[in-house]
Amino acid sequence: MLEIQGLQIWLRHMNKDRWDKLLVTLGIEAERQTYDSLINAYSETHRAYHNATHINACLVGLDNCELSLQQVSELEIAFWFHDAIYKIHSRTNEEDSAAWAVRFLQQENVDAGVVSRINQYILDTKHNAKTNSLESAVVVDIDLGILGTEPEVYADFETAIAREYHIVPKMIFRKKRKAVLESFLRRESVYQTDYYQALYEKQARANLQQAIEQLS
Repeated sequence: MLEIQGLQIWLRHMNKDRWDKLLVTLGIEAERQTYDSLINAYSETHRAYHNATHINACLVGLDNCELSLQQVSELEIAFWFHDAIYKIHSRTNEEDSAAWAVRFLQQENVDAGVVSRINQYILDTKHNAKTNSLESAVVVDIDLGILGTEPEVYADFETAIAREYHIVPKMIFRKKRKAVLESFLRRESVYQTDYYQALYEKQARANLQQAIEQLS
């Protein structure tokens, strides 16, 4: 059962009915344990941004995507799992999250090719390399959608990230956060698809530049 109550604000899209329907599309019988475990993971108290609200936003982004995508259910379950493991001092959160997804899918006898693609989608959210398919590019662009939101929303995002890293000395946090933001600005484009570049690129660059100046 859920360990933390009051999740209604998150569950408009990230809910049990949607989870059940997703499993059906993947050929998996309905089950409750993994759903509860994911909700509990995203409800951990140290998460101020990488929580169920973020997963909900990713699902909304996927629902609203107007690109022609193959096997959307594979992208969707990747979003459910992609931040399932989140420890601020770990460099393997994505790998650990992907491993959880792989264990679950293999346990449910999902086709190996499907499992491999989902594993890669989750690993792609490390945002450290170009993707090799439209579907992977869409996953990473939706995950970065927050960068291109209105300035007030983006400012709340930066505040939430700082809250997650509150135990890190401020000087160190500011230096490392600035480096991360600068790495996005150095890219030819923040987003990998023309679709999301048109939607978010200009605002994302303005938000990143403003945040870097504030960190400086």
